[in-house]
Amino acid sequence: MEFTTIDYTIFVLLLVLSSAIGLFYALSGDRQRTVQEFLLANRDMGCLPVALSLLATFQSAVAILGVPAEIYRFGTEYWFLGCSYFLGLLVPAHIFIPVFYRLRITSTYEYLELRFNKTVRVLGTVTFIFQMVIYMGVVLYAPALALNAVTGFDLWSAVLTMGLVCTLYTTLGGLKAVIWTDVFQTLVMLAGQLAVIVVGAQRVGGMARVWHVAEQEGKISGIDLDPNPLVRHTFWTLAVGGVFMMLSLYGVNQAQVQRYLSARSEREAKLSCYAVFPCQQIVLCLSCLTGLVMFVYDREHPLTPRPASSDQLVLFFVMDVLRDLPGLPGLFVACLFSGCLSTISSAFNSLATVTMEDLVRPHFPGLSESRATLLSKLLALGYGLLCLGMAYVSSMLGPVLQAAISIFGMVGGPLLGLFCLGMFFPCANPTGAAVGLVAGLAMAGWVGIGSLLSSMGQAGGASPTHNSTALPTVGNLTTILATTLLPPTPTPSPTGLQQFYSLSYMWYSAHNSTTVIVVGVLVSLLTGPTPAAALDPRTISPVVPRLLCCLSPKIRQRLCCGGEDPAQTPGHTDTTEKSNGVPNGLGPPGFGHQEEEEGQGYIRSAVAPTYAVQETSF
Repeated sequence: MEFTTIDYTIFVLLLVLSSAIGLFYALSGDRQRTVQEFLLANRDMGCLPVALSLLATFQSAVAILGVPAEIYRFGTEYWFLGCSYFLGLLVPAHIFIPVFYRLRITSTYEYLELRFNKTVRVLGTVTFIFQMVIYMGVVLYAPALALNAVTGFDLWSAVLTMGLVCTLYTTLGGLKAVIWTDVFQTLVMLAGQLAVIVVGAQRVGGMARVWHVAEQEGKISGIDLDPNPLVRHTFWTLAVGGVFMMLSLYGVNQAQVQRYLSARSEREAKLSCYAVFPCQQIVLCLSCLTGLVMFVYDREHPLTPRPASSDQLVLFFVMDVLRDLPGLPGLFVACLFSGCLSTISSAFNSLATVTMEDLVRPHFPGLSESRATLLSKLLALGYGLLCLGMAYVSSMLGPVLQAAISIFGMVGGPLLGLFCLGMFFPCANPTGAAVGLVAGLAMAGWVGIGSLLSSMGQAGGASPTHNSTALPTVGNLTTILATTLLPPTPTPSPTGLQQFYSLSYMWYSAHNSTTVIVVGVLVSLLTGPTPAAALDPRTISPVVPRLLCCLSPKIRQRLCCGGEDPAQTPGHTDTTEKSNGVPNGLGPPGFGHQEEEEGQGYIRSAVAPTYAVQETSF
């Protein structure tokens, strides 16, 4: 179907308003003249815009296309992923945010140097950059390709438009522009999905009939309590495996942590995390309802022509159901582009941040504020242009594109494991952290690529038809690999290594992060745990004493660097006690440390503090 003038007008308005927000923040306030304002929005954002930005960051166009297609094909089992959101957001609010916020760092990977050393910090930074660079090209190219196939919308016009507009407002307006455009684009995404559900349900007799027909056709799934980790989707796979997936996104990913750090207080940062929970549930419900409406509509009004692949299902459905309503197809395309813009703008900003703070500043400590700000903007611009290049590379990869997506998705789990190793195991040393990360990445690559090759081999060496956006991705850094790893139809029970490769993609984050922790702790104990005097207490999670109290005194002493048990030390106080004026006994920012420029984190002092972890209320 062809776009009308009204459709193009709505689409252009999205781009113009997104650019206008960037220009507004480039010309208002301090005009992005400091690194803190450009990268952290001056640390004065409220909880609601931060929450909506957290939601939009990984609610990409891939999710808007993928989740309804999953429900259409396999039923509502995937809806149980919503059970994982509670712990997946509660844990970051009470464990990760307090540590990151009180350190007042800019890059997540500054934590790794404070906890371990510069080598581990650089390893984490390079891993993240590799992950996000692959992600940018895929998330920009894949929706444009689907849009071109269905609507005839010019492929490279779509890619260039999204890439350049996003680069413009990210480079000019900094994180504040990114957050407020995320808020605007989130509303557009919700409006687009809601319009499709309302019109589609009305065309087939209402939402009650949609549910009734879907139930008759076996699309409404019950609770599957099968504990087998090889089964693609069960309650445990989604509700428990999904927690680790959420932690890798909302706990330690730079794009999300940067938003927590932009909040005006730690309380606001925690509230933003709480506020994401109902928002995530609403988005999941809308995506699942879209899939059910699409199934019933296609049953009664078969789509013609039939989609060539599942990633085109939603677009074919939308163009068919909205064909008599000028403006609504344009609204949905604007919804699709909003998902893409919100995701890649976050990628640009987070990449500029880690490059500046982890790779540039340590080598040029005397860099003036004005030059550092200019360089940060140039880095954002450079990553924007690199994104366009990666989109072109994605178009040239052909069947190898699936492997690129898989490699991207394997990184979230090991990075989660690395941060958990630092925060929960005082005995972990730099050698253990580095070896653990490498082991986790190797394990992720082995299982992920092995699964991909195995599934391609079962298809006779041909590229499977389900691997573009066939499975749900929730627009995130972990589950995108699901689009390539698992066949859509039942297969014979695997044996040997084939069984190992059949691990459900929802367990990947848990499996890979556990590998990092186990290897990291073992190597640390073998090479000598971190001495108590060399450990910065602010880098250990305040809930560690409560976790350690469940263990025997001997094991507690071993895990606590061979020193005193933190739960028994004189410095261990009640949750209401304050030390040096700061709750939880973490000490003020200047305690035992020399503070760098405001907002730029801390460097180690010559005298390391003694190990004294305080308990906090959970």
